[in-house]
Amino acid sequence: MRFSNTFLDEIRDRVPISNVIARRVSWDKRKTNVSRGDYWACCPFHGEKSPSFHCEDRKGRYHCFGCGVTGDHFRFLTELEGLSFPEAVQQIADMAGVPMPLADAAMEKREKERGSLIDVMEMATSFFQDQLQTANGAKARAYLRDRGLTGRTIETFRLGYAPDSRNALKEFLAGKGVSKEQIEACGLVVHENVPVSYDRFRDRIMFPILSSREKVIAFGGRAMSSDAPAKYLNSNETELFHKGNVLYNFARARRAIQGLGRGDQDDNASGTIIAVEGYMDVIALYQAGIENAVAPLGTALTENQLELLWKMVPQPVLCFDGDGAGIRAANRAAELALPHLKPGRSVRFALLPDGKDPDDLVRDEGRAPFDKVMSQAKPLSEMLWSREINTGKFDTPEARAELEARLKQLVAVIADENVRRHYQQDIRDRLNAFFQPQFQNRNGGGRRGFSSSPRNTRDNAAKAGPKSPSLISDRLARSGPVRGHRDNTALRESVLALTIVNHPALMIDDYDEIAAIEYDSRELQRLWSAMLGAAAAVAGPHLTREYLTERLEFEGFGPLIKSLDQQVRNARLWTATEEAAMEDAREGYRQALAFHKRAKALRRQKMELEREIALATEAGDGEAIIQLLRAQQEVHLEGVRLENQEAIIDGFGVLSGRVKGAANH
Repeated sequence: MRFSNTFLDEIRDRVPISNVIARRVSWDKRKTNVSRGDYWACCPFHGEKSPSFHCEDRKGRYHCFGCGVTGDHFRFLTELEGLSFPEAVQQIADMAGVPMPLADAAMEKREKERGSLIDVMEMATSFFQDQLQTANGAKARAYLRDRGLTGRTIETFRLGYAPDSRNALKEFLAGKGVSKEQIEACGLVVHENVPVSYDRFRDRIMFPILSSREKVIAFGGRAMSSDAPAKYLNSNETELFHKGNVLYNFARARRAIQGLGRGDQDDNASGTIIAVEGYMDVIALYQAGIENAVAPLGTALTENQLELLWKMVPQPVLCFDGDGAGIRAANRAAELALPHLKPGRSVRFALLPDGKDPDDLVRDEGRAPFDKVMSQAKPLSEMLWSREINTGKFDTPEARAELEARLKQLVAVIADENVRRHYQQDIRDRLNAFFQPQFQNRNGGGRRGFSSSPRNTRDNAAKAGPKSPSLISDRLARSGPVRGHRDNTALRESVLALTIVNHPALMIDDYDEIAAIEYDSRELQRLWSAMLGAAAAVAGPHLTREYLTERLEFEGFGPLIKSLDQQVRNARLWTATEEAAMEDAREGYRQALAFHKRAKALRRQKMELEREIALATEAGDGEAIIQLLRAQQEVHLEGVRLENQEAIIDGFGVLSGRVKGAANH
């Protein structure tokens, strides 16, 4: 059914979005401001311990600052509760007390037919369950028992048995008044150049496949006979079932991960969604206490299935067998995910011991070995890097150039500009570290070329990281703007953070720019995130230093703030202290931010020049080396100028007579 925008707007306006969401979350009393219609809670879409899920009645929208989900009344119901859009509209209309518009006759007929097909699938499920308990199902029961499944697990997943008969299910459904057309529409029978249809599933253990609303929409069948042409057989595509859009055990896994929002998330195996390869893997993990596993339906993971995973958690784990086939499947999944990466949204890869699958692992040795595999899950970037550096030797310039070209081509498909840029930087860092041993003898009197050892540097690949060849002058390396995490950079970041803590009113005018600051210090980045969250929870006039420091101290940042304060006072940077006038604090903050941005740009430029000099030296391109060295000298001079400017400004408090010695309370 199509609904007019007028009708949708009317029911949205009548029902506060907080009323819709409140049925699934508990509002945080400290951050929520009921009078303003401003609510905070732990996100129901992903597990978390501190509230980052925000909704505003005035806007009729919600947003999670942790996993990035956003939407309105209808999207909340469709994504979290698994309702169809018409069902979500019906629910909001009921809450608003507004009658639904008259349905389109054709659409209403189709929905009614769809509902009747679900009823047929439910009847078929009950039939298979009953058959498992008969004499015909004895062999299937023995198989499940040998696989270690308990009666409770069999009942939970509603496993059944399709008897070795061409007509048993068809006749059962016909006896219940189900028409031939309905049986065929459900995909329960097939025609193979014969006028009379027959049962699709015969002599198979049956696995019901549920929709996100936990309705049976399809089946998977495991053959009992070794002579069967297909070991596993799924339902064909129907009105109810589209294989690439469904994950086995999706609804149950989603409930499990949502429950973690109120509990412990430190468990590697339980704190995310795990995608495994088969039905039995999912069931065995569930029985071992790992309820958050899903599986694609007999095919490689699809884009739609990947989106389903991301709806539940920002970084699902894809679990594959450690053999050759499993590695190939993992590589295909990595390439599938790359174009769709976003900030905070990725995948990790867990590779099982060769010859083992999750079912084998937990059945033979219990849960602990699987938990260990999960704790060693690799990020996507590491998976791609490992694959590429294991493809050959890189002892010639051409081979190294080919490796670099392949890696660049891989990450070029990432649609998000920010993520793509960080992947490109990661590649440069890894390549610099990977090839670094080949340049170590250049200043030692040996040949001006490659390492004399023909051995490939692959052994160093695991250690490939952000280090790069030391091809920059000592003087430039000592300059403040390019020396990384040393004194000036740390002090500058401290000034930025402490100025905002002491003068939070600055955020009212420059919130977007302030929120975008990235710190090299992890501690300061954590402080920054907590501060932005605290600031978002109150109106502008109430955003005071007292409020902010109280909130930050409550969250455990008191010692860090005290340390920052002592650091800037020892450096006599009075503009960052609470005693500074707002005008002085604003000017000092803007100067520190400008230096911060320029220093970061110089560091990026420095790293790029180092890499290009290394490549030009390999290629023996003398003209390029001269140009690059000139550019390096320009960066050096810019660094000196910046350092001198900062030194003058840093000393402004002393020269003006405002501070004598270390700034004191």
